[in-house]
Amino acid sequence: MRRQTLASTVRTNGKVEPVDRTPVPAERAGVVAKVHTERGRRVRRGELLVELATEGAEKELAAAEARLAEAQATLEMLEAGGRASERAAADAAVASAEEELASARRELESLTRLLEKQAATREEILRAGDRLRRAELELEAQKRRRATLVAPADRAAAEARLRQALADREQAARRLAQSRIRAPVDGLIYDLPVRPGHYVRPGDAVAEIGRLETVRVLIYVDEPELGGVSVGMPIIVTWDARPGKQWQGAVERGATQIVRLGTRQIGEVVGEIDNADLELVPGANVNIEIRSRVVENALTIPKEALRRRGEATGVLVLEGSRVAWRPVELGIASITHVEVVRGLADAEAVALATDQELHPGDLVKPRFIEE
Repeated sequence: MRRQTLASTVRTNGKVEPVDRTPVPAERAGVVAKVHTERGRRVRRGELLVELATEGAEKELAAAEARLAEAQATLEMLEAGGRASERAAADAAVASAEEELASARRELESLTRLLEKQAATREEILRAGDRLRRAELELEAQKRRRATLVAPADRAAAEARLRQALADREQAARRLAQSRIRAPVDGLIYDLPVRPGHYVRPGDAVAEIGRLETVRVLIYVDEPELGGVSVGMPIIVTWDARPGKQWQGAVERGATQIVRLGTRQIGEVVGEIDNADLELVPGANVNIEIRSRVVENALTIPKEALRRRGEATGVLVLEGSRVAWRPVELGIASITHVEVVRGLADAEAVALATDQELHPGDLVKPRFIEE
């Protein structure tokens, strides 16, 4: 029997998961053409992860750009006053009407002077005046015809077609960009369910990225031991793949239900572990020790000294040359020792298990073992 710092521990196993898991979804449907990463690889934000087949998207973008170019050319043509051939014909008709008008004016002026000299008749003046009015009307008609080559409605329609073409090109370009799926955050590829040839729909996750500076541990605590585990208790994690290495953490959340795990009935307790060296990886099966209580200067005895008499727990205490039954009240326990809260004094000696069963009152020849 001795005094020592005694830690009550729960030893079990668990599994490592990332605390922050960011799914990387596909934004459009398509067939996976290339996968540029692999599970367990660290990636940076913006890094290309997966490419979808782009043949359809490229054709859609090319068609949209062709419609945009056509809409731009139509609007430029209308802003310039119409088609070049139609403008040229209208300009020629106006110029011809202007020449006819000028000629008619000259003729009327000439005949008017001749009339003053009685070298022309009034009938000729009337005919010249009619020619002048016809020329004026023709010029006005040609100018109106030229002005109607581009109507306001034509311009509005062309502008609407241009806006639609711009929207179509933007949508097609976005669709093509969505074919290249990039990492939204820095981290480690935790899951990568797709392969070339897989078909994905919008929203399907092509990868999951985890940040591993802090990891979550799912701790499988057997049902009888759940009562001794609470939030805040320290955790020590070891991993067979890294002998001699330990990670520290604490219980973050208690179990919410009992589930079956193989032949065990367990509660899933959640802990968080500092993993600054990034050595613990998601999916690792780890060994876990939860330190539920620590008592300083506890009076302890080996667990093998405990005995049962009916419903009572006690020990066989050395009294002179014989052993006597002594019931004890116990506190916390480690793997090898248990705290005695009441029933024993520091100087007393207790009997350990022997090959020959001892009974209260038996005469013994003690051999003391120093712990």
